[in-house]
Amino acid sequence: MAEIHITRATIADLKLIRDISIQTFTETFAGVNTADNLALYLQEHLNETVLTKEIKNTESDFFLAKANDTVVGYLKINWGNAQTEFFESHALEIHRIYVLKKYHGQQVGQRLLDRAITTAKHKEAVFIWLGVWENNKKAQNFYNRNGFTAFDTHVFTLGNETQTDLLYKLDL
Repeated sequence: MAEIHITRATIADLKLIRDISIQTFTETFAGVNTADNLALYLQEHLNETVLTKEIKNTESDFFLAKANDTVVGYLKINWGNAQTEFFESHALEIHRIYVLKKYHGQQVGQRLLDRAITTAKHKEAVFIWLGVWENNKKAQNFYNRNGFTAFDTHVFTLGNETQTDLLYKLDL
């Protein structure tokens, strides 16, 4: 298993972030969604314009996970007005933890989650929250193992289909 290093991403990492976003989202969801809906989601939400705006947002941070200098995943967190839903001004949202499938089971997701928790404590957040697709049992189990509990749901639109995300939170 490679040693995992976490570094803060910048706008210079845009192409890496976009490539990993597309690859991981496709690896995770292509088998359970239509190709058209997947393509539409990638085009609307993971394009360079959207990602540039997200990276430049002063109330968001991106962190890259590197194994032997190869980027294998990333974390995107939001706070304040950057949160995709507003529950509390002193909350931190984990918007994305994306890890290449080849690196699942190698502690990459855990290291990224640990960085999110450390950052949330540094920002004096009262809790961390995130959304997980109701059918993504692997991710739900990961967050449950880390002390998160489900507290609500919200609608997630993938292309032309609406799906349900379970909202999880971890009190700090």
